Amino acid sequence: MQFPTFSSPHLPGPNSVARVMREVILALIPGIVCAWWFFGWGIIVNIVIATLTCVLAEAGMLALRGRPVVATVSDSSAVLTGILLALALPPLTPAWLPVVGALFAIVVAKQLYGGLGYNPFNPAMIGYVVLLISFPREMTQWSAPNGLDIAQLGLTESLAWSLNGVLPAALTLDALTLATPLDSVKMSLGLGQMLSEITAAPKFGTFGGHGWEWINFAYLLGGLYLIYRRLIDWRIPAGLLGALFIIALVFHGSDTDSFPTPVFHLFSGAAMLGAFFIATDPVSASTTPRGRLLFGAGIGIIVYVIRTWGGYPDGVAFAVLLMNMAAPTLDHYTKPRVFGQGGGKPRNPS
Repeated sequence: MQFPTFSSPHLPGPNSVARVMREVILALIPGIVCAWWFFGWGIIVNIVIATLTCVLAEAGMLALRGRPVVATVSDSSAVLTGILLALALPPLTPAWLPVVGALFAIVVAKQLYGGLGYNPFNPAMIGYVVLLISFPREMTQWSAPNGLDIAQLGLTESLAWSLNGVLPAALTLDALTLATPLDSVKMSLGLGQMLSEITAAPKFGTFGGHGWEWINFAYLLGGLYLIYRRLIDWRIPAGLLGALFIIALVFHGSDTDSFPTPVFHLFSGAAMLGAFFIATDPVSASTTPRGRLLFGAGIGIIVYVIRTWGGYPDGVAFAVLLMNMAAPTLDHYTKPRVFGQGGGKPRNPS
């Protein structure tokens, strides 16, 4: 029997885009479950709305560009973009907010650049930053985490608020929302309070914000799964978390009552989500081994600078986008030596 022979090298085929995207979504499930447990059904509502919008927007743009719709949409890249965008949004956002962010992420940040593989910036973070700059009030509507004796909305109530802006009787938005730990630390330090006083509030847990530390731990587990499966490279998360830890350790050591601990920075906000699921985007991140370390370290440093001295409580999205711009330069100056080429002068054959 004659078998078809393909061109060398005769190695196992690379991972398909669809398989990689679906495994990344699988790795996100522990974090999604934790976020739902602590922040309620608004998380799930945002995920459904953002994901549906991303898929429909991708299908529409592909049809307009004359590209195959079903084959491209089924790779799940639009689904992943929608999930990542939704996880960055507050649970009590109105429905139009994830719609606007998802449309901008897919139409402008992805398809207008040529689609998957051509976008220079992470689409989900572009959508998030557009929302954060354009609608700052809506982007601060974080509900209080479960366990603080503050009212939470059920599924029906979350849908009513998201779609119609209607809350249950005798409940106001102020009664449901609470500043995030990063926001509380930033504002309170600006008012001259000491860190020991700030972190004594019930919203703070053992080493991070109440609920936030468990959500970040779940993202950490998912990220380690991706590294184990060789779906992401360890260098970007290591560079990001390592740089964030070191710079936070230096400043915390210089003044323990003005600068939070390194562990607080690692397990608050979007640190773990950014390190394992956003910064590791294979299209917009650096691709060389040394470049990936520098890429991650740059994000970690910028995150700390924005959190400590910038105008926003968290800076993961801005840091990722800034380093997306630097990725081509990093790749250019950190290219590995070509096999067979030495570093010295060529020998004289005579």
